[in-house]
Amino acid sequence: MSGPGSHTTTGTDPAARLRDHGLRVTAQRRAILGVFSASAAGHLSADEVREGVTEELPELARATVYNTLNEFVRAGLLRRIEGFGSARYDDNTDEEHHHFHCDGCGRLFDVAPIGTAGVGLREGGFEIERTEILFRGRCADCAAASD
Repeated sequence: MSGPGSHTTTGTDPAARLRDHGLRVTAQRRAILGVFSASAAGHLSADEVREGVTEELPELARATVYNTLNEFVRAGLLRRIEGFGSARYDDNTDEEHHHFHCDGCGRLFDVAPIGTAGVGLREGGFEIERTEILFRGRCADCAAASD
């Protein structure tokens, strides 16, 4: 069974996930979290999340989306991924969660690297809380297109 930080705790029911993380269920929170449950793409920007809720809540302010995403990160429902222009948000909060960024198309993929069990630092004095590995290069589609 997955822990409270995992996106598989209660399946894809946004209201149950919100309650499991101690958050009050509102229409805005449910709709914003629901975008991640419905999206196969994952790794969404705040603007992509807003686009995903506009049909259900057309009056939802951009600031509300940003504030809610930040609240979800603090609660452990989402992970913020930096370094790709605008921040991206991912509902996969598993500790062993790594990415590949395609420099050709800009997509971000979940990957399972080999040999990460012994990764650490030679330098002392750091308290490592989590290791996130980012690979960069060209995805299969971009590599095939450049051949």
